Amino acid sequence: MTIRARLLPIVLVAGGVVSLSVNAAAGRPEVNPDAAIIQDFEKRVAAYVELRGKVESKLPQLKATPSQDEITHREKELALAIRETRKTARPGDIFKPEIAAEVRRLVGLAMRQGNGKRINDSLKSAEPVQIQLRVNEQYPGNVPLQSMPPSLLMNLPPLPKELEYRLAGQDLLLLDTKPNLVVDFISNVSH
Repeated sequence: MTIRARLLPIVLVAGGVVSLSVNAAAGRPEVNPDAAIIQDFEKRVAAYVELRGKVESKLPQLKATPSQDEITHREKELALAIRETRKTARPGDIFKPEIAAEVRRLVGLAMRQGNGKRINDSLKSAEPVQIQLRVNEQYPGNVPLQSMPPSLLMNLPPLPKELEYRLAGQDLLLLDTKPNLVVDFISNVSH
């Protein structure tokens, strides 16, 4: 048997393996663009939470206290330290345009599904909040936090315990609860 005759089966088998690999790659389903946008949002949120954790770990620990003044002072210290670390933060750093569009779409879906009337009724019954929002600023202590209807929250990507969604008029806030800090927001999210 010649060398060529011996190599032919190896080449054919190798060619078949390459062919199968190419076909498997070509037959692989494409990435869901909505899922990719949500993944990007989750990465941005996780990066913020990690940054917040690093900032907070550098502050002196707050001892257990019933003093509201000490707790408020600590909130302000943490907010100031985060603000200093994120001094270049701008609207859209976390809710970049693609993410904001996806969130608006998810809110729209929640409003169109059978929950729309209940969500609107819930929002109307809450104390209306109209404030000028700024990223990296504390949410004003004298302005009530409007609660989020659960059926609306169920349509939004879950958040880590440090953050929550809040509505302020037509705007959706991403709020860091401990320092009461506006991390980012989307204008005109609900109509």
